[in-house]
Amino acid sequence: MGEDRSHPLSLRLAVPFLRVAAWLIFTFFAAPMWVTGWRKVPRKGALLVISNHISNTDPVAVQFACPRILHFLARKELFEMKGIGFFLRWFRSVPIKQSSADRGAIRTAVELLKEGRPVCIFPEGQLSPDGRLVEVLPGAALIVRMSEAPCICVGIKNTNKMMPDPKTTPQWAFAVVRARWGEVRKFSKDVDPSEVVNWIESELKRLSGQ
Repeated sequence: MGEDRSHPLSLRLAVPFLRVAAWLIFTFFAAPMWVTGWRKVPRKGALLVISNHISNTDPVAVQFACPRILHFLARKELFEMKGIGFFLRWFRSVPIKQSSADRGAIRTAVELLKEGRPVCIFPEGQLSPDGRLVEVLPGAALIVRMSEAPCICVGIKNTNKMMPDPKTTPQWAFAVVRARWGEVRKFSKDVDPSEVVNWIESELKRLSGQ
């Protein structure tokens, strides 16, 4: 039998309380969260969520904004952080090597999608140093083409005010953390990779207000 990658019952029961806790923590640090377009997120079946990456708190913000429990592809370094690492493992996240074509992580993401699960990726492969979108890596297009799963982008804004790179502890943000969802799109496996990359870059810039 293969590895069971289902989200554990303990997590499914805890998620409503985790959402409240996340909102309270962000609000405490003067970074209340505001989500728009969440009704566009499909409630069933495979789904590839694609987000920009400006802070170590982005997985928390994306999960708060998403009505489904996600499997994250997250930087290996995050798994070594006490708090974030625990939650990433609890969410059955997949560690990925930063700024490289990690074929094992890509293969796992595709397998999860083919099992009908929702997966979240940060296609820049690194934190943006200034909040602007960094070049999207080709691995994102590879996952899109290999899985042929429906895709949706979410633009995150101002998480870097609460925890700017390279900080791993929060600070007073005095800014609203925003998550804005785009429209669902599906690509075939024969699509030109540049078309996928261009769409991702255009959507993330638009949704994050760049």
